[in-house]
Amino acid sequence: MNSKHLLKPLFFLVALAFFTSCNREFTQLQKSGTTESKYAAAIKYYNDADYFHAGLLFDEITPLLKGDSTAEKSQFYNAYCNYYQSQYQLSSYLFKTFYATYANSPYAEEAFYMYAYSMFKESPKYNLDQESTLTAIDALQTFINTFPKSQYAESCTQNLIDLRERLERKAYEKAILYYNTSGVTIANYKAAVITIDNFQREFPDSKYNEELAYTQIKSQFELAENSFFRRQHERYEKAINFHESFVDDYPSSMYGKELAKIYEEAQKDLATVIKQEEKIEALKAEAAEKRQKAAEAAKEEALLTPKLNK
Repeated sequence: MNSKHLLKPLFFLVALAFFTSCNREFTQLQKSGTTESKYAAAIKYYNDADYFHAGLLFDEITPLLKGDSTAEKSQFYNAYCNYYQSQYQLSSYLFKTFYATYANSPYAEEAFYMYAYSMFKESPKYNLDQESTLTAIDALQTFINTFPKSQYAESCTQNLIDLRERLERKAYEKAILYYNTSGVTIANYKAAVITIDNFQREFPDSKYNEELAYTQIKSQFELAENSFFRRQHERYEKAINFHESFVDDYPSSMYGKELAKIYEEAQKDLATVIKQEEKIEALKAEAAEKRQKAAEAAKEEALLTPKLNK
């Protein structure tokens, strides 16, 4: 038999025995160890990168350590134990609590940074809800404002750029989604136009602005096309104005030819609407004139009737 096949189960048995022995020792320490022995063991586990066991001990003894340096280190290391286990929400809370409790500690600046960085790590991908991203941005910006010369300031600045790009991508996808689902309801054309307006104000230097300006013109034009007659004049004019601004901002755009056709069609449609409005106004004026003449005739007849009866 190959000796390698014999070594595999042997190695497994040795590892299992070692794990069982270590686990037994840890359980015994939890049951009967003193606060001092648990603290020493927690530090050893931490230095050995066994953050799970270190964290269990720090959780247990931290409330018992009050008024000395061990309490400070225990809370600080416990926050890191959670961070290294990717428990970012909990680590952010523990680092923030540490900073609030030990604001004058030599670890205070690092704790504040790790609070903000844990929030950064907790922030989800752009396509998910971004509420925690906003919290992380606030935490990172607060750190930079509080410690502008910190060794962590540059890292915070880069993290802020990353998070703002997530918000930018989220807003971009939202605007595009409104346009792509506009066939479901005309309201989505209007929502796309408004969302793109908001995007351009919030991200004036975005790489998406040219594409979104193009999408906004198409959305506004389609909104006008599908509107009731009384809203078409205003909406065609707005599409035309969007196009004129687009040409000023992006004179060599790849979307230029397509938008030129939309612009020409919008002008023709607007001219048709204006003619219709003029006809309607003429008919209204004609009807009003007829009503006025009828009223005058009725009034004159009313004045003549008493004289005839005499």
